[in-house]
Amino acid sequence: MVSRDSGGKLPLAEFVALIALMFSLVAMSIDAMLPALPAIGADLAVSDPNDTQLVVASLFFGLAFGQLLAGPLSDSFGRKPIIYAGLVLFMGGCLLSIFAPSFEWMIAGRILQGVGAAAPRIVTIALVRDQYLGRAMARVMSFALSVFILVPALAPAMGQAILFFAGWRAIFTTFLLIALITSAWFALRQPETLPPERRSAFSVRRILAAAREVCTTRVAIGHTVATGFIFAAFVGYLSSAQQIFQQTYGVGKWFPAYFATLALSIGCASVINGRLVIRHGMRKISITAIHVLTGLALVFLLAVWSLEGIPPLWLFMCFFMSMFFCIGLLFGNLNALSMEPLGHIAGVGAAVVGFVGTLLSVPIGAAVGQAYDGTVSALAGGFSVFGAAALITMRWAQRTDH
Repeated sequence: MVSRDSGGKLPLAEFVALIALMFSLVAMSIDAMLPALPAIGADLAVSDPNDTQLVVASLFFGLAFGQLLAGPLSDSFGRKPIIYAGLVLFMGGCLLSIFAPSFEWMIAGRILQGVGAAAPRIVTIALVRDQYLGRAMARVMSFALSVFILVPALAPAMGQAILFFAGWRAIFTTFLLIALITSAWFALRQPETLPPERRSAFSVRRILAAAREVCTTRVAIGHTVATGFIFAAFVGYLSSAQQIFQQTYGVGKWFPAYFATLALSIGCASVINGRLVIRHGMRKISITAIHVLTGLALVFLLAVWSLEGIPPLWLFMCFFMSMFFCIGLLFGNLNALSMEPLGHIAGVGAAVVGFVGTLLSVPIGAAVGQAYDGTVSALAGGFSVFGAAALITMRWAQRTDH
């Protein structure tokens, strides 16, 4: 067994599995809830069906602000204590949602879950950056994302099964149990990666100075904003996926299967990226993927307009499997590119990168979801606009002149 104070590395396979599980708390907390949104709306007296999308958006809102604190605190107090604190907050949010008497209390619990999940989500990136550099970091992140992607592929089916046997509140009980298991595994097996001699005293001035460095480093801020645009399109999809599949296309109980198919497209791309990135590099793969994604999104938008907003389900699935494959190539590489010049401020760097990307993506992505009108027009428009914006931003970030 690896001692938690040994300072050594976990075996790569176990390390990838552990960080994938910590990443998965966010995805699980979103995707397992999707089949339960109508039941939550009915039980908690939500009048507008689109408002149940706030169960998704509110978690991202908490995530944005939670990670802004978690990263800098991890630079001062170590990676492990801050991850422990985040897991405790996440479990508290689960309890609040389990016993929520109203939709407002539910949203409060979801925000607290987001704040708590921010620590394992963002500090884990700094934890990876502590041990790996450049293409090796991108490779680890890609493998972790490929394991992690099994969670969104399976989570809706898990949520639907729990909903059938025990009701939607039991889904939050499951989140609570998984967080407990994660805490135990992390405590027993993962060594601290930031020894005391490398820690910085907690200072608001230092945080602001580091944030300024992130925001004035073209590579870091450019790829962060590009990530935000790509994630905005993805948030729009997550917010409206249940309505699109079950209302627009009427797939009923097969919703988890369709959702999983698209999720696995991202997972396959992440696995492939882990093998390609060592040979071709992050920049070449990411710029190629964003060109293809933007082109596909524009073609899909034209198809949607010509078909009065509702293309056949097979056409929808083909386009989104292709676009999600591109997203799978982008996520790991863009994160690694954003963090590449920030090794000396990895904790606060990861916090600012995550905060800016999430804060950019949540409101505009949620707006796409709220624009759902029974068609996929808003979603198609969102992918086209955000893809083009990400392409322009990445081109600027990868310019060699300064």
